[in-house]
Amino acid sequence: MKFAFSLKNKLKIAFLLLCIMCCTLLIRFLEDKSVEKINASFISMYNDRLIPATDLYFIAENLYHKNAILQKALLGNDVLQGSTVLVKMNKHNRSIDSLITKYELTLLVKQEQSFLNELKKALLVQQGLEAKVLSLAGAEGRIIYESMGKNAADQTLAKLSALIKIQSKVGNDLIKGSKIFVSGTKVYSTFQVILAVVIGIMIVAIISASNVVKIHSDKFNLN
Repeated sequence: MKFAFSLKNKLKIAFLLLCIMCCTLLIRFLEDKSVEKINASFISMYNDRLIPATDLYFIAENLYHKNAILQKALLGNDVLQGSTVLVKMNKHNRSIDSLITKYELTLLVKQEQSFLNELKKALLVQQGLEAKVLSLAGAEGRIIYESMGKNAADQTLAKLSALIKIQSKVGNDLIKGSKIFVSGTKVYSTFQVILAVVIGIMIVAIISASNVVKIHSDKFNLN
């Protein structure tokens, strides 16, 4: 009887230890998945949000320089006129095109893609008007710039501003997602601690029950 009870307790303890091992492995697997998702979120934050946001800033900087060159040319304050001014403008245009091509390689949400298409259209309109303004003589070029050129430049900046704002929104969504994964990891860790405590209590209870049976068995043998 004593041997049977001892064997039974050992089997229970072995089963409980097996449960601990399985639960620990499962929790470890879930934690690793959460860590991978958090890591992916931070990588995406850098590659698809931080770097593109910097590229959008440089696009804005090139637009600013182009506008300054155009205004100097129209006011006659630029010593480099005609084809030389156009060369300088085209240099900034190529830089903008390069930055947009780089931006298109990043992960874009649907709204970003839509705003990017609008920006590209606005840039084409602006570049066309800039070339027309520079091809005309002084006063006529200034009239076109005042009537249409400024508005085209403002539209381009508005599209660019909308795209920059989307970067912030999507970045906040990524941060929220990371917080969810972190919360999940905390839940797994808490569950693991609770499981360990429960299993420990059960093991102590089994050992205590075994000691009680042993005491009763010893008393029975003495009698």
